[in-house]
Amino acid sequence: MGASVGASGGKGGRRKRGVPRYGAMAEINMTPFIDVMLVLLIIFMVAAPLLATGVPIDLPQTSAGTLNIDQKPISVAIDEKGEVFLMDQPVAVGDLVTKLQAAAKSGFDERIYVRGARAVNYGRVAEVMSTITAAGYKKVALVTEQERK
Repeated sequence: MGASVGASGGKGGRRKRGVPRYGAMAEINMTPFIDVMLVLLIIFMVAAPLLATGVPIDLPQTSAGTLNIDQKPISVAIDEKGEVFLMDQPVAVGDLVTKLQAAAKSGFDERIYVRGARAVNYGRVAEVMSTITAAGYKKVALVTEQERK
């Protein structure tokens, strides 16, 4: 008898439909957020190498390791036809020094990377490098690709 009275009436009785026993849930569902972040990560992993290449040239391969650089360096590229590019913009060799001075933020202490295509004449690469060093830039380096094994 006592059990039937407690089940049918009083505070311990049935709950109404649609009313939760506890308050509203105040948690954020993280699953959609994580899905969006993973998609963005994949997009940026694919797009990042495309932004850093510049003028497409076939670089010679060496066994030297990669360089650790903090900022985007000044790059001078020489393609297969012998045309010279400064930071992906075509430039004549005579105008190279003035354009370098405009691009170099720290003056003659700026590091300049020269990228010469594998098929370009070595004399053309030497001509461009001598023009840069004659202007006063002493930190001039050649860029190559790492050998694939």
